[in-house]
Amino acid sequence: MDGGLDTRRIVHPTERIVTGRVVRLVDGYSREVRIGQPVLVAVLAAAGVAGLLMVLLRSLLPGGGGGARRRWKELKQGPEYLVTPLRLRDAAGRLCEVELHGHLPQSALHPADHVQLTLRPQRDPELPPRIERIVNLTTGQLLTPRTATLWSHLGPPLLLQAVLGALLLTGVAACSALT
Repeated sequence: MDGGLDTRRIVHPTERIVTGRVVRLVDGYSREVRIGQPVLVAVLAAAGVAGLLMVLLRSLLPGGGGGARRRWKELKQGPEYLVTPLRLRDAAGRLCEVELHGHLPQSALHPADHVQLTLRPQRDPELPPRIERIVNLTTGQLLTPRTATLWSHLGPPLLLQAVLGALLLTGVAACSALT
């Protein structure tokens, strides 16, 4: 008989805020952010309008070189982020599992730290809730894990180009409506 292992069931907490002690940080794995194709098409179409204007300006100016462009396949494949399952023992003594999405400093959480977690359920009800915010009561740290998003994946240059293209389209539409 194995007396050293805890054979009680691991539960997914349903409360929004859970307080407990960190039992274990399980080895992390990567998961991909899903990219909505309609959003990507709209951003690329608006950026294409501004891109045409920039190509025209580059052809008029000497030495106008362009930067490296990412392909559709690269943009459509979402960014990956780290998922670290975290097990904690809550105030009621239950062993709970939650997921930490993104990176934290290595010294931020240790087994036996007393923490208060703010949780959010995930779209897939089979997955444990995701951590939005961690208050490490042992060290007094407030931690907010950050993951990659659609906007960080596309990047500021492409988004600025898309905004410029949308403004150009809006300006052309407004001028054509006045005539």
